[in-house]
Amino acid sequence: MEDIQYMQVALELAKEAAAEGEVPVGCVIVRGDRIVGRGRNRREAQKTALGHGEIEAIADACKNLGGWRLWDCTLYVTLEPCPMCAGAIINARIPRVVVGAKDEKSGACGSVCDLFAMEFNHHPEVTWGVLETESQELLTEFFKDLRVQLRTRPKWKKPEI
Repeated sequence: MEDIQYMQVALELAKEAAAEGEVPVGCVIVRGDRIVGRGRNRREAQKTALGHGEIEAIADACKNLGGWRLWDCTLYVTLEPCPMCAGAIINARIPRVVVGAKDEKSGACGSVCDLFAMEFNHHPEVTWGVLETESQELLTEFFKDLRVQLRTRPKWKKPEI
């Protein structure tokens, strides 16, 4: 497989997340020609700030490979990692990250800041824009639908005492 095919798997995971009301981010980790880790956003379902696709995929890969160093793996993610996920990528020693869409609001691989260029002991290489249009369209549609839902929801009112 090549970058596009692995990113297509990540996009399918992102679509699963969207179908469950999660921000549509999907992630796979590949070693050689085999997917060893999968993840998608589950913050709402798991009620945790740690429920990002990258964190889930890294945990899955570590479990499947029997160690925390993913020095011979590539991570594919539909949206540029946030600072937490970029830090996890650095700590897992992942050498290459393939990104679909940039995240101009919280991306930590070059959009808002670039943790990979800082003076840490590991500096992943980033490949940008693989299935960027598909990744961006999925996010745009999700947030467009969410705004419609929020407008039609009853507003919370402070209970009268």
